[in-house]
Amino acid sequence: MWVGAIRMPAGSKRTRALITGASGQDGAYLAELLLAKGYAVHAFVRRTSAGPAEHLLRHLDGPPGHEERFVLHHGDMTDSASLMRVLAAARPVEVYNLAAQSHVGVSFDAPEATADTDALGVVRLLEAVRALGLGEGCSIYQASTSELFGASPPPQDETTPFRPCSPYAAAKVCAYWMSVTYREAHGLHVSNGIAFNHESPLRGDSFVTRKVTRAAARIAAGSLEVLRLGNLDAARDWAHARDVVEGMWRMLQQPAPSDYVLATGEAHSVRSFVDRAFDAAGLSLHWEGGGADEVGVEPRSGRVLVGVDPALFRPRETNAMRGDAGKARRELGWTPRTGLDGLVADMVRADLAAVRAAPARGAVPA
Repeated sequence: MWVGAIRMPAGSKRTRALITGASGQDGAYLAELLLAKGYAVHAFVRRTSAGPAEHLLRHLDGPPGHEERFVLHHGDMTDSASLMRVLAAARPVEVYNLAAQSHVGVSFDAPEATADTDALGVVRLLEAVRALGLGEGCSIYQASTSELFGASPPPQDETTPFRPCSPYAAAKVCAYWMSVTYREAHGLHVSNGIAFNHESPLRGDSFVTRKVTRAAARIAAGSLEVLRLGNLDAARDWAHARDVVEGMWRMLQQPAPSDYVLATGEAHSVRSFVDRAFDAAGLSLHWEGGGADEVGVEPRSGRVLVGVDPALFRPRETNAMRGDAGKARRELGWTPRTGLDGLVADMVRADLAAVRAAPARGAVPA
């Protein structure tokens, strides 16, 4: 485990970055990117995160010697003292706030905890940067989300009104405006990255995309019978997380802070994502019925592989999300490199490899 002081050659200077929420997929890809650019990376994680250090170590693919430029810190966005301690120790010139309770469904069950981390946690971070006098020369990325737009019709860009449809989205709206307030009132270099859905083989198992690709791999291997999902008509603008973190980095290289949408500009339904995942796993689907009775059937055998479970519908659904990243393209030179087919294939490939490496013992829920 890489914990402790960073060892650097005498006289060398490196850009220091702090990543909060570093144990998630974005944290891993961002750390990989920054290490490849020669940064010293400080990772801020909760002790309750599932295997944060192991997760990062397993997936980081940095250049030789990157182990000497990675420091792991433990703390929590709900604890001001830990934020102050880590910021004072790292003295970062770039801060990437990725920490959040980011599961929309969970936010309905735990709205207070979601607000404490996703809204007040951002206030604690910004205030700690200001109180420590780190504002001058320090650029901050705030991970906003397309869920801000909620019920506003697509395409959504930086001028689209916010109409949040979940406690998660409402908390993120607060975080967005607090970031703007600290930028305008205190002169902090804070940029909001309004990232639309982005996925990867590192995506957590509780998210629908990973649930789909894991199930497709396991059904293909014979260790799962049926995948059950909620709203198949929900449409999202899906990008690869590796592309999105490059957009994060590009924002903090700008001389002036601003807010940017990061998206592919294409919306696809959950049903379409399922089709691609099963095709990548060597299976085919034919859809029959509608609503709660809709099923995905394997044409040759007539076997039902996908079904709808009404219990998995959200209390309030955001049906159509499609971003317009024209500003990011013009000002940052950012465009996504991986399309949906490549993203799904990447995820299914990883899940098929995992199934083959550790064969399942009997069918279990996806």
